[in-house]
Amino acid sequence: MQYVNLGRTGLKVSRLCLGCMSYGDPDRLPQPWSLDEEASRQFFRQALEAGINFFDTANVYSGGSSEEITGRALNDMARRDEIVVATKAFFPWRNAPNTGFLSRKALLQSIDDSLTRLGMDYVDLFQIHRFDHGTPVEETMEALHDIVKAGKARYIGASSMEAWRFAKMQHIAERNGWTRFVSMQPQYNLLYREEEREMLPLCADQGVGVIPWSPMARGRLTRDWSESTHRARNDAFALQMYLNTEEQDRKVIEVVARIANERGVPRAHVALAWLLAKPAVTAPIVGATKTEHLATAIAALDFSLTSDEIAALEAQYVPHPVDGIVPPLPIEPPAITLPRG
Repeated sequence: MQYVNLGRTGLKVSRLCLGCMSYGDPDRLPQPWSLDEEASRQFFRQALEAGINFFDTANVYSGGSSEEITGRALNDMARRDEIVVATKAFFPWRNAPNTGFLSRKALLQSIDDSLTRLGMDYVDLFQIHRFDHGTPVEETMEALHDIVKAGKARYIGASSMEAWRFAKMQHIAERNGWTRFVSMQPQYNLLYREEEREMLPLCADQGVGVIPWSPMARGRLTRDWSESTHRARNDAFALQMYLNTEEQDRKVIEVVARIANERGVPRAHVALAWLLAKPAVTAPIVGATKTEHLATAIAALDFSLTSDEIAALEAQYVPHPVDGIVPPLPIEPPAITLPRG
């Protein structure tokens, strides 16, 4: 296994991160396709045996049961000081006030709840899952700083948002002497490359580690366009992705298939090798619901593409609508009193 520093920190992470979204109680909404605890444990063992030390989950995955399963597996199988555990907070865990988003109250509750579910004293990376348009940035950044200073998280990170908002949050933290984000978790793959415009150059310039989610475009890059899976048919979020660019995305997938066939490798090798060749990328977050999925991803670390192959993969891309971020709430126009007469 290859190991790299996460951004400009001294924290060593494996070149692949195991995403734990697929592991949870399938009876807890909104993920009926999740693998239960018994089925999940083999993936943690397989990852650890391959040298993967980086694991990513979130407080809302399968109603919190992903954190529970992840924590029990890692506490049983790994030495805590050797692994890097990341979780996230933002999305509401109940339909009630203050049970989500990035207020001080919600973040302090979120980290305590996550640590309880994980059965750990701290997480290595505590990430905001999205940007909160309803909470002052200063409130969020000070709360995250206090979480780090309390020893409940070693580092903080962020996920999909506009680059200017991320830069603003970093600036406010620096201006106040608070903890800065060390990582960004954006959507980035051969079918969605909008992060190349601003976010990736910003992260490269600022020394922020990039840990892309959905490196296989929810599996689309690993199969023919017409094929489907149980998760694809039941993942409400995935069903909304890539709706307006189907024809051009199909062309990209066909190039992936052609190169994989010519090189005699799985398509996942091609998709991951393209991503790993990007200097800004630290560790793609790979999901696995079959042991061969994880074995294929690990083997991809020893595969590389030629410059001509990379050019061919990128030639078919067309700009996509911005996806994966939370848009701001609509602003009500001010009431206008018209003069009489």
